[in-house]
Amino acid sequence: MTSQDTERALLRHHGDVDAAPGLVDFAVNVRMDRPPRWLRDRLAAALDRLGRYPSSAEDAAARAAVAARHGRGPDEVLVLNGAAEGFALLPALRPTLAAVVHPSFTEPEVALADAGVPVCRVPLAEDDGYLLHPELVPDEADLVVVGNPTNPTSVLHPAGALRRLARPGRVLVVDEAFIDAVPGECESLAGAADVPGLLVLRSLTKTWALPGLRAGYALGDPALLAGLGRHRPQWPVGSLVLEAVTACSEPAAVAESARLAERADAERADALLALAGVPGLLVLAEPRAPFLLLRVPDGERLRAALRGRGIAVRRADTFPGLGPDHLRVAARAPGQFGLLVDALRQELALEVGV
Repeated sequence: MTSQDTERALLRHHGDVDAAPGLVDFAVNVRMDRPPRWLRDRLAAALDRLGRYPSSAEDAAARAAVAARHGRGPDEVLVLNGAAEGFALLPALRPTLAAVVHPSFTEPEVALADAGVPVCRVPLAEDDGYLLHPELVPDEADLVVVGNPTNPTSVLHPAGALRRLARPGRVLVVDEAFIDAVPGECESLAGAADVPGLLVLRSLTKTWALPGLRAGYALGDPALLAGLGRHRPQWPVGSLVLEAVTACSEPAAVAESARLAERADAERADALLALAGVPGLLVLAEPRAPFLLLRVPDGERLRAALRGRGIAVRRADTFPGLGPDHLRVAARAPGQFGLLVDALRQELALEVGV
């Protein structure tokens, strides 16, 4: 295997690989182990439609629901098989130079590089709290990708800083896969139809426990969305995805999502307090998403030791700019998160010889 193949394999590594049956899972950021009952009922009722092709009416209903949720027009919505499909479609926009802000979700870089698009990495600094500095992005980049909040750093960038990245002739891709876990969805650009070249990608996976369904959508100018989807096949999204997008965009679901975001915020705050007394461990940046980036001594040993105790955490050295001593952990309810804290405390005490 060449070094290029090795790097690509690392970029394709995701938290589901670190998790395994029987382990207490802090590696994957999905909030529940299954969708809520009301959503399962909606999907079950849609099963009777699987005997026919997805209709334009189903697609229109999903786009209308998303548009109403974000104050956009239906023609500014493209339903996707998860936000990851949106990243896979980026080469269709034919950029000449893509800038990817790192550390961040790696699928955009993989998709662009595999398509032969030159990619420039824009590294953010740990000692600066991984803050976004728009001036670091090359002027000649005609496509920029940034997460908000960013995976794995959990940093929420100000909307004003993101707006400074936009300019005529440039596509600004903002990955908002986790922003529905931020109370009030503050700093979201989902409704910002005034930003030139803006493409916002949203996911239903994390809040609604739908990783096995792959449901999400893109928001942007109709011409931009047409370019993004130019090579999609006929009937690109199935009826269950369209039903999920419709259901999760309706007012009752949006209100429930807001309540879940408040709970996630409280769990993250509790997790920070619990980790504060663990010797040798440092929580990086100012986390705002339902996961935390840690720096620990001898991270590979620690990760293996946790696995031996039945606990899965996400290795973070697969993110550009991070190393083996970086780990990402999902914030959970205090009772469950306490299992991780106790294991970390014991293993790090062994590390420092306490």
